[in-house]
Amino acid sequence: MEEGNQRGAPPPFGAPRSRVSLPRGAEPPFRVFVSGMPQTEGEDYEVEDTELVFTRLLVKERVGFWRWTAMFFALWGSYGRNDTVDVQYEMGGRKQVATGLDFHPAG
Repeated sequence: MEEGNQRGAPPPFGAPRSRVSLPRGAEPPFRVFVSGMPQTEGEDYEVEDTELVFTRLLVKERVGFWRWTAMFFALWGSYGRNDTVDVQYEMGGRKQVATGLDFHPAG
């Protein structure tokens, strides 16, 4: 495997990344999950001020009218990529969970 493709290696310069805003007042430690899979700080994301910056582009599936209609009538399912971001954090010494956080491309 090439150095730039190993898990934990920094992404190549200019590689697409995504940002997620943390809830107001969120304090570490953070436990971060993308589509239910645990993420590791320093490998999968970095904390920058009040945001998480992921080392890859997260994708939100857009379902058009005909595809939605087909799913509604159970003609076929949807298997497109649809990332979700959940974060466990502390606020005032109490554990909190935020689910389905919005993300956008880092720029």
